[in-house]
Amino acid sequence: MSDLATNGGGVNGRGYLVVGAAGGIGTELCRALVASGAKVLLAGRDAGKLATLGAELGQPTMAMDASDFAQFDAAADKAITEFGRLDGIVNLAGSILLKAAHQTSAADLDTTLKLNLYSAFAAVRAAGRVMRSGGGSVVLMSSTAARVGLANHEAIAAAKGAVQGLMLAAAATYAGSIRVNCVAPGLVRTPMAKALLSSEMAEKASVAMHPAGRVGEAADVVPAIMWLLDGATTWVTGQIIGVDGGLSTVRPRVKM
Repeated sequence: MSDLATNGGGVNGRGYLVVGAAGGIGTELCRALVASGAKVLLAGRDAGKLATLGAELGQPTMAMDASDFAQFDAAADKAITEFGRLDGIVNLAGSILLKAAHQTSAADLDTTLKLNLYSAFAAVRAAGRVMRSGGGSVVLMSSTAARVGLANHEAIAAAKGAVQGLMLAAAATYAGSIRVNCVAPGLVRTPMAKALLSSEMAEKASVAMHPAGRVGEAADVVPAIMWLLDGATTWVTGQIIGVDGGLSTVRPRVKM
């Protein structure tokens, strides 16, 4: 039975696990979910930031390594214990590595894959274990770098491209029960991206890449994730939702 049939649309009264909850996008997403009446288990690596956000929102927290399958399973189980249900998992764990392939070490690649691909796989795996009977939504984080060639993005493009392939396969495996989708942002102003916007010149270059004329904000990405979590979107699965200011599909207007 679909989650639309069991509880109607919206997120009110639903239970969610958000991993990477204390990050730039995660914080705004959790605030929006709680403001809409959802219950959220805030999970991620930084126990201190999670505790602060948990106190602000009145929601439970869990420090975890998102790339560890057992810890991700434990987080899903805790969400069910806390809320009596689990309607969705959002994996926002990730990283940004900007190096050409010849400058990227095996350790660099291993870390990038663990933070981005392993965590996404762990999210799908946990959902498949506990959400099949009740249905729900899994939202994974991809990147424009997996959709258009960007210099010095080899490692992150490989990891996020793999996330998109994982999403498509999982959407097929769990079709009719669990919806699995990706959101693929452009450059978003978050603590993770701080180094990329550290100077006026760097920011101008980043803005120029985006046809919309600015870099993204966390608030630009949150509505897409909220929509994918909504119980009314039961006919949306296997999709890559670009929230990138046109970066992946539109060329900036040439100024004469």
